[in-house]
Amino acid sequence: MYIKKVLPILLSVIILVFSVVVVSNSTQTKTVQANTSTIDQTNEDEPMRGVWVSYITLDMENTDKSKETFESKIDDIIENIKSSGFNTMIAQVRPFCDALYKSSYFPYSHILSGTQGESAGYDALKIMSEKCRENKLSLHIWINPYRVRINESPRSLSDDNPYVTDKSIGFEINGNIYLNPASKKVQKLIVDGVTEIVKNYDIDGIQFDDYFYPENCGDFDEEEYHNSNTELSLSEWRKDNVSSMIKKCYNSIKEINKNVVFGISPQGNINNNEGLYADVYKWCEEDGYIDYICPQIYFSLDNPALTFEESLKMWAQINKHKNLKVYVGLAGYKAQSDADSGTWLDNTDILESETKIADKYTDGIMLYSYESLISSQGEEEIQNVVRYLTTPTQ
Repeated sequence: MYIKKVLPILLSVIILVFSVVVVSNSTQTKTVQANTSTIDQTNEDEPMRGVWVSYITLDMENTDKSKETFESKIDDIIENIKSSGFNTMIAQVRPFCDALYKSSYFPYSHILSGTQGESAGYDALKIMSEKCRENKLSLHIWINPYRVRINESPRSLSDDNPYVTDKSIGFEINGNIYLNPASKKVQKLIVDGVTEIVKNYDIDGIQFDDYFYPENCGDFDEEEYHNSNTELSLSEWRKDNVSSMIKKCYNSIKEINKNVVFGISPQGNINNNEGLYADVYKWCEEDGYIDYICPQIYFSLDNPALTFEESLKMWAQINKHKNLKVYVGLAGYKAQSDADSGTWLDNTDILESETKIADKYTDGIMLYSYESLISSQGEEEIQNVVRYLTTPTQ
């Protein structure tokens, strides 16, 4: 019954149809751009069916921390993703200015060994890449570019953490630590970090999430802003700092392998991105920044603050370059919970309805997160989505 609710926004959302489906007006046939196809995608017209696998899922705490145990964990994750009808794993491998792989720029993550800077004795990204290839599952690498420490995680930073070795590249707010987007050293560090992944691992994509400037970051960079002699306002200057890094990452990726896609998953309420200085309008409109955008539209169909359809309508109305893919991030973690003023308790087909809407107007979905596939909370809701994804179309 929720599909009927799409009708009031049909005229606005139809914009999205023409902006995200790449169509050649001269040939009247759908074209697939070489620089937006993935390495191992068997069917380029197949919609995105992604699952975010967070560092929390990959955490080896309370295990023997062995390579064999990690491999078993990844086997289970891949099996559950594939059997549920999904085709892409988005794995978080750099959550805290660290790495779940051998890096020349970042210390080993505490997620594997328990202590930042201490090797677990294996390369987690290499294992994930090899197993995804064996199982014909696409792999996108999820990175937090600026986050160093948040909510006392990790408990301690290693001596070789970039922020520890050079405090000038970061700043601290309310006990949390971030890299400074205005720093040229930071921009180079992030680009170098992306470059080594694309060079060294068989992957299909790189993705940044919605962590850019922290919300309400105050005037920590006031002196730096004034010393820049820019004619931009503080807000525009901050956005330009982030966009400059995004563009450099895009160019570096394409120089190495044009088939590796680069995407951003910003906040679903498009207005909130302004406070993070994430210029989603520029990235979507101008070619050369991103291959795909996946707003986290983590709202129910009846959320009183902002509904799924209202948010989708906002994204539908922005200009998009012809090669841009548009995906929708769905809130599997909210299924059958009391979130959004209890509106997720109204029905058990909310995510299924949102998936159908996304399939009609965008290039597919990404589900947050893997834990929702195996959790007892929302099990009926998730199974309705899985049934939809795994039922052959006529």
